Amino acid sequence: MRIMGLDYGSKTVGVAVCDPLGFTAQAVETIVRKEENKLRRTCRRIEALIQEYEITSIVLGYPKNMDDSAGERAKKTEEFKEILEKRTGLPVVLWDERLTTIEADEILRDSGVPASERKKVIDKVAAGIILQSYLNAMEAEQKKESDERNIENRE
Repeated sequence: MRIMGLDYGSKTVGVAVCDPLGFTAQAVETIVRKEENKLRRTCRRIEALIQEYEITSIVLGYPKNMDDSAGERAKKTEEFKEILEKRTGLPVVLWDERLTTIEADEILRDSGVPASERKKVIDKVAAGIILQSYLNAMEAEQKKESDERNIENRE
């Protein structure tokens, strides 16, 4: 089971993948396009990465507003989700990505990466944060279910 995490932006898509056991996310690359609505090459690259890493599902960062509403960027992400599902045949999960770009910038700044270099990698680092958040939530859910089964078995 390998999962791909994507941070979809107007001109870039950050890409991360998890290890084969689904424990940790690693940033892979940032796909850049010249215009927001030019997605053909971006989708081809994502499809190639899906093949290379034997991806079974995709987690797509969902940019909700701080008040939990869905703005224009969220609507574009929903459209991209549909495109990905049609082109890849894989399930695509929308995952809350609020503040991940800020967190990625802080991580890079704290690591001593100069501002000029941060721009080049921030989206793939954000994709890694999105994917790791999803993996952590899935692990916590599995643990909760396991604990509940153990309690039921004791009764």
